[in-house]
Amino acid sequence: MDETRSEVRTAGSRLPTMRDVAEHLGVSRQLVSLVLRGAPGPSQESRTRILQAAQDLGYRPNASARLLRQRRTNSIGLMIEMRNPFEVRFTERFVSAAAEQGFSVVVGVHTAERSTDVVVSELIAQRVEAVVAFNPDPHAPALQDALARVPVVWLGEKAPGSAIDNVRVDEAGGLRQVVRRLVELGHERIAYVGGEGGTVGVDRAEAYRDAMSAAGLDAFTSVIASGFGEEDGAAAARAWVADDCADRPTALVACSDSNAVGILAVLAHEGVAVPQSVSVVGFDDSYVAALSYNALTSVRQDVEVTVDVALRIVVERLSDEPGSPSEVLTRTVLTERASTGPAPTR
Repeated sequence: MDETRSEVRTAGSRLPTMRDVAEHLGVSRQLVSLVLRGAPGPSQESRTRILQAAQDLGYRPNASARLLRQRRTNSIGLMIEMRNPFEVRFTERFVSAAAEQGFSVVVGVHTAERSTDVVVSELIAQRVEAVVAFNPDPHAPALQDALARVPVVWLGEKAPGSAIDNVRVDEAGGLRQVVRRLVELGHERIAYVGGEGGTVGVDRAEAYRDAMSAAGLDAFTSVIASGFGEEDGAAAARAWVADDCADRPTALVACSDSNAVGILAVLAHEGVAVPQSVSVVGFDDSYVAALSYNALTSVRQDVEVTVDVALRIVVERLSDEPGSPSEVLTRTVLTERASTGPAPTR
């Protein structure tokens, strides 16, 4: 991302103004204003020169000033994936919390067929005053344009650079809790199922490695490459079952609850007792973890805190004193259920 062109997001810098464009060309600010507003009057030559200069200087319309001239929409754009239980829970709470602050929420659903570019373009077209997005594509042109126009809060993954507001879960803290608890239960051969799928997949795998190292278990570190879905977890479980050796892992830590549910389903189908033969841990503590037939131990992400922080940042950025971009790590809590127990004896 070109951080020098991100509105109020690069410390000590500002976006070029109409006055800067006018001074650059030696023309009046009024003429620049007419051209940039598409108003009649200026010659084609003047239009060409001014538009080219605005592009060269990185000029972007001032969203705050525009909203003062126009009727505010009091709406926030939200990009989510409906398949992600945490994002669905976030949306339910965010819509209610935003309403309490006088905002409506326009939801854009991100899918394989509906890219970041498509969703963010639609949200901006509806004149939202801010965008809150889970794991957007940092290279999407529409996202780059949105960053220059309105406040953007990046959720889920670690945002690229420090010039974007970023709210994400404390993965390192959560996985340290998992490893610590499993060690207390006598486990050493603790494997992580994940490592694939955007920045989150890589970050959580690295957090697991750090947690194992802190516990003095570097020799037992094992990452089973996997995505976040149920079938991904099922494939990892089949590989674990097929690897019927004495030193296979006694605990599987999944990158998500959906992944862990796939693991549990295959283990049940194969007649593997959980947690007597192997313990299983998820990440998210979504509703599927608490279902009685899963009873999945899981790292809980705090939906309420994530909503409150994201909304607070939006309100602050839309205020007269918007402040600087921030990175907030939300706390995690390990919720223990029946899927974890003492390490089996060999």
